[in-house]
Amino acid sequence: MTTTASIDHARLALLLTELRLPTIKSLYPAFTGRADQEGWPAARLLAALTEHEVADRARRRIERHLAEARLPPAKTLENFDFAAVPMISKAQVHALAAADSWLHEGHNLILIGPPGTGKSHLAAAIGLSLVEKGLRVLFTRTTDLVQRLQVARRDLSLEAAIDKLHKYDLLILDDIAYGGKDQAETSVLFELISARYELRSILVTANQPFGEWNRIFPDPAMTLAAVDRLVHHSTLFELNVESYRRRTALEAKRGPGRPAARATPKNTTAHPSSKKSESTEGGDM
Repeated sequence: MTTTASIDHARLALLLTELRLPTIKSLYPAFTGRADQEGWPAARLLAALTEHEVADRARRRIERHLAEARLPPAKTLENFDFAAVPMISKAQVHALAAADSWLHEGHNLILIGPPGTGKSHLAAAIGLSLVEKGLRVLFTRTTDLVQRLQVARRDLSLEAAIDKLHKYDLLILDDIAYGGKDQAETSVLFELISARYELRSILVTANQPFGEWNRIFPDPAMTLAAVDRLVHHSTLFELNVESYRRRTALEAKRGPGRPAARATPKNTTAHPSSKKSESTEGGDM
Protein backbone atom coordinates (compact mmCIF):
# COMPACT_ATOMS: atom_id res chain seq x y z
CA MET A 1 0.00 0.00 0.00
CA THR A 2 1.41 3.39 -1.00
CA THR A 3 1.90 6.19 1.47
CA THR A 4 -0.98 8.13 -0.12
CA ALA A 5 -3.31 5.11 0.11
CA SER A 6 -2.36 4.56 3.75
CA ILE A 7 -3.16 8.18 4.52
CA ASP A 8 -6.53 7.88 2.74
CA HIS A 9 -7.41 4.75 4.70
CA ALA A 10 -6.45 6.42 7.98
CA ARG A 11 -8.54 9.50 7.13
CA LEU A 12 -11.50 7.33 6.14
CA ALA A 13 -11.32 5.35 9.37
CA LEU A 14 -11.34 8.58 11.39
CA LEU A 15 -14.25 9.98 9.41
CA LEU A 16 -16.31 6.80 9.79
CA THR A 17 -15.66 6.88 13.53
CA GLU A 18 -16.76 10.51 13.67
CA LEU A 19 -19.92 9.66 11.73
CA ARG A 20 -20.57 6.66 13.99
CA LEU A 21 -20.57 4.10 11.19
CA PRO A 22 -18.75 1.18 12.84
CA THR A 23 -20.08 -1.51 10.50
CA ILE A 24 -18.88 0.29 7.38
CA LYS A 25 -15.56 0.93 9.10
CA SER A 26 -15.06 -2.78 9.74
CA LEU A 27 -16.29 -3.97 6.34
CA TYR A 28 -15.04 -1.45 3.83
CA PRO A 29 -11.50 -2.90 3.36
CA ALA A 30 -12.90 -6.27 2.28
CA PHE A 31 -15.72 -4.74 0.24
CA THR A 32 -13.48 -2.25 -1.60
CA GLY A 33 -11.01 -5.03 -2.37
CA ARG A 34 -13.78 -7.16 -3.85
CA ALA A 35 -15.19 -4.17 -5.73
CA ASP A 36 -11.79 -3.50 -7.31
CA GLN A 37 -11.43 -7.14 -8.36
CA GLU A 38 -14.96 -7.48 -9.78
CA GLY A 39 -15.32 -3.99 -11.18
CA TRP A 40 -18.30 -2.89 -9.09
CA PRO A 41 -19.79 0.52 -9.87
CA ALA A 42 -19.36 3.00 -7.03
CA ALA A 43 -23.12 3.02 -6.35
CA ARG A 44 -23.15 -0.76 -5.84
CA LEU A 45 -20.27 -0.54 -3.36
CA LEU A 46 -21.93 2.26 -1.39
CA ALA A 47 -25.29 0.47 -1.38
CA ALA A 48 -23.74 -2.78 -0.10
CA LEU A 49 -21.91 -1.02 2.71
CA THR A 50 -24.86 1.11 3.80
CA GLU A 51 -27.23 -1.88 3.74
CA HIS A 52 -24.97 -3.70 6.19
CA GLU A 53 -24.73 -0.59 8.37
CA VAL A 54 -28.51 -0.18 8.50
CA ALA A 55 -29.08 -3.86 9.30
CA ASP A 56 -26.43 -3.88 12.01
CA ARG A 57 -27.78 -0.65 13.49
CA ALA A 58 -31.26 -2.20 13.70
CA ARG A 59 -29.80 -5.27 15.40
CA ARG A 60 -27.97 -3.15 17.97
CA ARG A 61 -31.11 -1.09 18.62
CA ILE A 62 -33.16 -4.22 19.30
CA GLU A 63 -30.46 -5.49 21.65
CA ARG A 64 -30.62 -2.22 23.60
CA HIS A 65 -34.41 -2.32 23.72
CA LEU A 66 -34.37 -5.94 24.91
CA ALA A 67 -32.01 -5.02 27.71
CA GLU A 68 -34.13 -2.08 28.86
CA ALA A 69 -37.43 -4.01 28.55
CA ARG A 70 -36.54 -6.26 31.53
CA LEU A 71 -38.66 -9.07 30.16
CA PRO A 72 -38.66 -12.40 32.01
CA PRO A 73 -36.41 -14.84 30.13
CA ALA A 74 -37.65 -17.63 27.88
CA LYS A 75 -41.25 -16.34 27.66
CA THR A 76 -42.22 -16.54 24.00
CA LEU A 77 -45.39 -17.10 22.01
CA GLU A 78 -43.81 -20.24 20.60
CA ASN A 79 -43.57 -21.93 24.02
CA PHE A 80 -46.86 -20.57 25.39
CA ASP A 81 -49.41 -23.39 25.85
CA PHE A 82 -52.47 -22.03 24.01
CA ALA A 83 -54.14 -25.44 24.36
CA ALA A 84 -54.28 -24.89 28.12
CA VAL A 85 -56.31 -21.70 27.68
CA PRO A 86 -58.83 -22.61 24.96
CA MET A 87 -60.82 -19.42 25.49
CA ILE A 88 -57.88 -17.36 24.15
CA SER A 89 -57.64 -16.88 20.38
CA LYS A 90 -54.12 -17.76 19.27
CA ALA A 91 -54.69 -15.93 15.99
CA GLN A 92 -55.80 -12.77 17.79
CA VAL A 93 -52.79 -12.84 20.13
CA HIS A 94 -50.39 -13.26 17.21
CA ALA A 95 -52.12 -10.44 15.36
CA LEU A 96 -51.66 -8.11 18.32
CA ALA A 97 -48.03 -9.16 18.68
CA ALA A 98 -47.34 -8.59 14.99
CA ALA A 99 -49.07 -5.24 14.51
CA ASP A 100 -48.41 -1.86 16.09
CA SER A 101 -51.49 0.09 15.01
CA TRP A 102 -53.14 -0.43 18.41
CA LEU A 103 -50.04 0.99 20.09
CA HIS A 104 -50.04 4.07 17.89
CA GLU A 105 -53.63 4.67 18.98
CA GLY A 106 -52.88 4.25 22.69
CA HIS A 107 -55.02 1.13 23.11
CA ASN A 108 -54.58 -1.23 26.06
CA LEU A 109 -54.47 -4.97 26.74
CA ILE A 110 -55.92 -6.51 29.89
CA LEU A 111 -55.22 -10.09 31.01
CA ILE A 112 -57.39 -11.33 33.89
CA GLY A 113 -57.34 -14.73 35.54
CA PRO A 114 -56.36 -16.71 38.64
CA PRO A 115 -52.67 -17.01 39.60
CA GLY A 116 -50.66 -19.48 37.58
CA THR A 117 -52.71 -19.36 34.39
CA GLY A 118 -50.02 -17.86 32.15
CA LYS A 119 -50.88 -14.15 32.25
CA SER A 120 -47.32 -12.99 32.87
CA HIS A 121 -45.94 -15.39 30.27
CA LEU A 122 -48.39 -14.14 27.65
CA ALA A 123 -47.71 -10.51 28.52
CA ALA A 124 -43.94 -10.99 28.31
CA ALA A 125 -44.25 -12.93 25.03
CA ILE A 126 -46.28 -10.15 23.43
CA GLY A 127 -43.76 -7.63 24.71
CA LEU A 128 -40.86 -9.63 23.23
CA SER A 129 -42.52 -9.80 19.82
CA LEU A 130 -43.04 -6.03 19.83
CA VAL A 131 -39.43 -5.35 20.84
CA GLU A 132 -38.26 -7.54 17.97
CA LYS A 133 -40.32 -5.28 15.68
CA GLY A 134 -38.33 -2.29 16.90
CA LEU A 135 -40.76 -0.97 19.53
CA ARG A 136 -39.90 -0.02 23.10
CA VAL A 137 -41.43 -1.97 25.97
CA LEU A 138 -41.00 -2.00 29.75
CA PHE A 139 -42.07 -4.99 31.86
CA THR A 140 -42.37 -4.27 35.58
CA ARG A 141 -44.10 -5.58 38.65
CA THR A 142 -46.73 -3.02 39.55
CA THR A 143 -45.57 -2.83 43.15
CA ASP A 144 -41.99 -2.01 42.06
CA LEU A 145 -43.08 0.78 39.74
CA VAL A 146 -45.47 2.22 42.31
CA GLN A 147 -42.66 2.39 44.83
CA ARG A 148 -40.42 4.19 42.33
CA LEU A 149 -43.17 6.69 41.58
CA GLN A 150 -43.76 7.30 45.27
CA VAL A 151 -40.08 8.18 45.66
CA ALA A 152 -40.40 10.54 42.69
CA ARG A 153 -43.42 12.23 44.29
CA ARG A 154 -41.51 12.66 47.54
CA ASP A 155 -38.70 14.29 45.52
CA LEU A 156 -41.22 16.53 43.73
CA SER A 157 -40.42 14.88 40.39
CA LEU A 158 -43.46 12.64 39.81
CA GLU A 159 -44.52 14.38 36.61
CA ALA A 160 -41.02 14.05 35.17
CA ALA A 161 -40.88 10.37 36.15
CA ILE A 162 -44.19 9.65 34.42
CA ASP A 163 -43.14 11.63 31.35
CA LYS A 164 -39.97 9.53 31.17
CA LEU A 165 -42.13 6.41 30.90
CA HIS A 166 -43.77 7.85 27.78
CA LYS A 167 -40.74 6.74 25.76
CA TYR A 168 -42.09 3.20 26.01
CA ASP A 169 -44.66 2.25 23.40
CA LEU A 170 -46.01 -0.37 25.82
CA LEU A 171 -45.85 -0.39 29.61
CA ILE A 172 -46.55 -3.84 31.06
CA LEU A 173 -47.85 -3.66 34.64
CA ASP A 174 -47.63 -7.21 35.95
CA ASP A 175 -49.99 -8.14 38.79
CA ILE A 176 -51.79 -4.80 39.12
CA ALA A 177 -54.13 -6.36 41.67
CA TYR A 178 -51.36 -7.42 44.01
CA GLY A 179 -53.25 -6.35 47.10
CA GLY A 180 -54.62 -3.40 48.95
CA LYS A 181 -52.80 -0.11 48.59
CA ASP A 182 -52.69 2.91 50.80
CA GLN A 183 -53.78 6.31 49.58
CA ALA A 184 -50.30 7.31 48.39
CA GLU A 185 -49.87 4.15 46.28
CA THR A 186 -53.35 4.48 44.86
CA SER A 187 -52.75 8.07 43.89
CA VAL A 188 -49.52 7.57 41.93
CA LEU A 189 -50.91 4.52 40.11
CA PHE A 190 -54.01 6.45 39.11
CA GLU A 191 -51.90 9.37 37.89
CA LEU A 192 -49.84 7.00 35.76
CA ILE A 193 -52.94 5.45 34.19
CA SER A 194 -54.45 8.88 33.57
CA ALA A 195 -51.26 10.28 32.03
CA ARG A 196 -51.01 7.44 29.50
CA TYR A 197 -54.73 7.42 28.66
CA GLU A 198 -55.20 7.53 24.86
CA LEU A 199 -51.52 8.49 24.44
CA ARG A 200 -49.45 5.43 25.34
CA SER A 201 -50.52 1.82 25.74
CA ILE A 202 -50.63 -0.22 28.94
CA LEU A 203 -50.82 -3.99 29.31
CA VAL A 204 -52.00 -5.09 32.76
CA THR A 205 -52.29 -8.52 34.33
CA ALA A 206 -54.68 -8.98 37.24
CA ASN A 207 -55.80 -11.88 39.41
CA GLN A 208 -59.19 -10.35 40.25
CA PRO A 209 -62.06 -9.44 37.92
CA PHE A 210 -63.08 -5.80 37.68
CA GLY A 211 -65.77 -6.28 40.31
CA GLU A 212 -63.08 -6.83 42.94
CA TRP A 213 -60.82 -3.94 41.95
CA ASN A 214 -62.06 -1.97 44.93
CA ARG A 215 -59.26 -3.86 46.71
CA ILE A 216 -56.78 -2.00 44.51
CA PHE A 217 -58.36 1.44 44.66
CA PRO A 218 -60.13 1.89 48.01
CA ASP A 219 -61.89 5.02 46.77
CA PRO A 220 -64.94 3.85 44.71
CA ALA A 221 -64.80 6.93 42.49
CA MET A 222 -61.12 6.36 41.76
CA THR A 223 -61.80 2.67 41.06
CA LEU A 224 -64.44 3.58 38.51
CA ALA A 225 -62.25 6.22 36.87
CA ALA A 226 -59.19 3.94 36.68
CA VAL A 227 -61.14 1.00 35.24
CA ASP A 228 -62.85 3.32 32.75
CA ARG A 229 -59.52 4.62 31.44
CA LEU A 230 -58.00 1.14 31.18
CA VAL A 231 -61.01 -0.52 29.57
CA HIS A 232 -61.77 2.26 27.07
CA HIS A 233 -59.99 1.33 23.81
CA SER A 234 -58.84 -2.04 25.16
CA THR A 235 -58.76 -5.73 24.37
CA LEU A 236 -59.61 -8.06 27.25
CA PHE A 237 -58.48 -11.67 27.66
CA GLU A 238 -59.85 -13.77 30.50
CA LEU A 239 -57.80 -16.84 31.36
CA ASN A 240 -60.38 -18.70 33.44
CA VAL A 241 -58.55 -22.00 33.81
CA GLU A 242 -56.88 -24.05 36.51
CA SER A 243 -53.42 -22.88 37.58
CA TYR A 244 -50.76 -24.20 35.20
CA ARG A 245 -48.29 -24.51 38.08
CA ARG A 246 -50.78 -26.46 40.18
CA ARG A 247 -51.70 -28.69 37.25
CA THR A 248 -48.04 -29.39 36.49
CA ALA A 249 -47.35 -30.27 40.13
CA LEU A 250 -50.32 -32.65 40.23
CA GLU A 251 -49.24 -34.34 37.01
CA ALA A 252 -45.72 -34.78 38.35
CA LYS A 253 -47.10 -36.27 41.56
CA ARG A 254 -49.38 -38.55 39.54
CA GLY A 255 -46.30 -40.01 37.86
CA PRO A 256 -45.69 -41.55 34.43
CA GLY A 257 -48.24 -43.71 32.73
CA ARG A 258 -51.22 -41.71 33.95
CA PRO A 259 -53.23 -39.50 31.59
CA ALA A 260 -52.31 -35.83 31.74
CA ALA A 261 -55.03 -33.47 32.93
CA ARG A 262 -55.98 -30.73 30.52
CA ALA A 263 -57.16 -27.32 31.54
CA THR A 264 -60.82 -26.61 31.02
CA PRO A 265 -62.63 -23.32 31.46
CA LYS A 266 -64.11 -22.76 34.87
CA ASN A 267 -67.79 -21.96 35.02
CA THR A 268 -67.31 -18.46 36.36
CA THR A 269 -69.37 -15.35 35.90
CA ALA A 270 -67.55 -12.84 33.71
CA HIS A 271 -67.75 -9.12 34.09
CA PRO A 272 -70.95 -8.00 32.35
CA SER A 273 -69.03 -5.80 29.92
CA SER A 274 -66.67 -8.55 28.79
CA LYS A 275 -66.61 -11.81 26.88
CA LYS A 276 -64.02 -14.54 26.67
CA SER A 277 -61.79 -12.54 24.36
CA GLU A 278 -63.01 -9.22 23.10
CA SER A 279 -62.28 -5.62 22.28
CA THR A 280 -64.40 -2.97 23.92
CA GLU A 281 -64.73 -1.35 20.51
CA GLY A 282 -66.02 -4.42 18.72
CA GLY A 283 -62.68 -6.15 18.07
CA ASP A 284 -61.45 -3.62 15.56
CA MET A 285 -57.84 -3.73 16.65
